[in-house]
Amino acid sequence: MLPKYDVAIIGGGLAGLAASIQLSTKGHSVILFEKESYPFHKVCGEYISLESWDFLASLGVPLDDLQLPIIDTLFLTAPNGRSFTTKLPLGGFGISRYLLDDTLAQIAIKSGVHLMQKTKVDDVVFNNGFTIHFQDNAITASACCSAHGKRSNLDVKWSRSFLQEKSHRLNNYVGIKYHVKTAWKENVIGLHNFKNGYCGISKIEEDKYCLCYMTKAENLKVHSGNIEQMQEQVLFQNPHLKKIFTESEVLENFPVTISQISFSKKRKVENGVLMLGDAAGMITPLCGNGMSIALHTSKIAASLTDAFLQQRITRNELENQYTLQWEKHFAARLKTGRIIQTFFGSTSLSNFFVSSFKAFPFLAKPVIKQTHGQPF
Repeated sequence: MLPKYDVAIIGGGLAGLAASIQLSTKGHSVILFEKESYPFHKVCGEYISLESWDFLASLGVPLDDLQLPIIDTLFLTAPNGRSFTTKLPLGGFGISRYLLDDTLAQIAIKSGVHLMQKTKVDDVVFNNGFTIHFQDNAITASACCSAHGKRSNLDVKWSRSFLQEKSHRLNNYVGIKYHVKTAWKENVIGLHNFKNGYCGISKIEEDKYCLCYMTKAENLKVHSGNIEQMQEQVLFQNPHLKKIFTESEVLENFPVTISQISFSKKRKVENGVLMLGDAAGMITPLCGNGMSIALHTSKIAASLTDAFLQQRITRNELENQYTLQWEKHFAARLKTGRIIQTFFGSTSLSNFFVSSFKAFPFLAKPVIKQTHGQPF
């Protein structure tokens, strides 16, 4: 007889951890699989919209005690060096995934979640319930959520549709992240554009800054996979980026990288499994709200899964309502992000975009609001 749980969650990022805490707190038995071991770094902009502050606090994250920087200003630059500054309508705060994920993991363990670290899920079989296979073992669960991030072996196993779009313009990006010490205003998030990419910088905890950029894989390929060479030849064409990179102290264990990132549309449910966070759809990082969306998806999924486990809704209703609520809250935001990304994918369009904001500053706030949600 295989061990049985009410809920199995695959992936211990923000969405998976938050969902596990909520469901365990409601009295359900939860097992969570994470292929890494906490704490660890991952490629992420590490700016979270303030729409998530109260929700994270409700999970038990001691945000008020961490003395985190509150970010209320956007500094936007074009590849040609032109810049535009505006106040953010809602704003956000900075915190590293290294700290936040580990904090949530400890809360999950204290909440009763069975946390399986350094454990990779090989397959999920659905037959009026789930059998999760991992490392020559298996468990069963009544409900299953997958928050495995931008791409995993399960996406390939399930032949997910977005993987078939090999030539799509929103596919095949690489992300590169540093933690640095540098001179940058702690209340400002910088978004600096360059040919076929963009780079963000913002303060996190202590005296550290997150410096993270995304670019098309072809940019790196042209430079034979040499990150430093690409930065000098491509990113440094933007004078703001040249100054940041040359005057910053890179901290130990960086950079960290990720490849094969896709911003294509994804199904919200696969083989009966609810997709959470980036597994359900990824907003372009230049919009700065991927983490808030991941956290919000966890709240929706946890609430509906709780209702299903209490037999207040059927499995079909669980899947349909999750898809409908996901579309209601996030579809427009992701669509706006994809549209904005097309402007920043071209040097000339990026220069034009920033120049337009500079000439007509009243245009900026409506665009920014389209990519942000409300507190949840």
